[in-house]
Amino acid sequence: MPELPEVESYRISIEPYLLNQVITHIIVRNVNLRYPVSDKIIKIENQVILSIKRRAKYLILELNQGFIIIHFGMSGKLTLLNRYIFPKKHDHIDVFIKNGNILRYTDERRFGLFLWSDDLLKNRLFQHLGVEPLSDEFNTNYLIKKLSSRKTIIKQVVMNNKIVVGIGNIYANESLFAAGIIPMRPSISLNIQEIELLVNSIKMILLQSIEKGGTTFRNFLQSNGKPGCFTEKLKVYGRANKPCLICKRYIIKEMHIKRSSYWCPNCQC
Repeated sequence: MPELPEVESYRISIEPYLLNQVITHIIVRNVNLRYPVSDKIIKIENQVILSIKRRAKYLILELNQGFIIIHFGMSGKLTLLNRYIFPKKHDHIDVFIKNGNILRYTDERRFGLFLWSDDLLKNRLFQHLGVEPLSDEFNTNYLIKKLSSRKTIIKQVVMNNKIVVGIGNIYANESLFAAGIIPMRPSISLNIQEIELLVNSIKMILLQSIEKGGTTFRNFLQSNGKPGCFTEKLKVYGRANKPCLICKRYIIKEMHIKRSSYWCPNCQC
């Protein structure tokens, strides 16, 4: 599933080609995604893309009359085409741009979303989301307040979208390794220095991944069709029973809350 860096990579890569451009029309070949594609999207004609934003793992196209909200589910991806290519079985949506480009949405499992919203502030998808991890709001003081009474493990807190958005399993594992904190630590046990280090590590790992175009394990490809290169930089995720790149102790893998946790028993405590 594309996480925050992958969605941000999409935003950065398509913005130069779509910002302030006109959507002439949209072809929807299959309306049956996780929720049916709205008729308002199907009927879009000659609307300008005023901005391209990201909130958590959602990509948002702001148009004259409203917003298209895209979520990629398990297998969704975008491709930016500079000419029409005959669609394959899972190419469900084409957004035609007046400058000749086409934004194509592909989704094999169809768990993604292509939704319309008249008002983002009133949209239920965004009403209970926490702060953005790359924003100034996500800082040491903020996280201290959120952890002060929590006995849940720190990895669960880091992945809680009501606290901080967009940090999926890959980046939670990598951020905790960078901070030297074992995923199972009770949140309340972290001291101020560890919390500050964790905040900085989360920001660093996410920015590094965005710079590399995200992480590719299964389905994610950048809008140019190339895989994300951050996979090459992973220190613990997917490296069970392999030597730690820092101390050579073997990486441990366990399941916590139905998600795989990876850590080094020497570098993290």
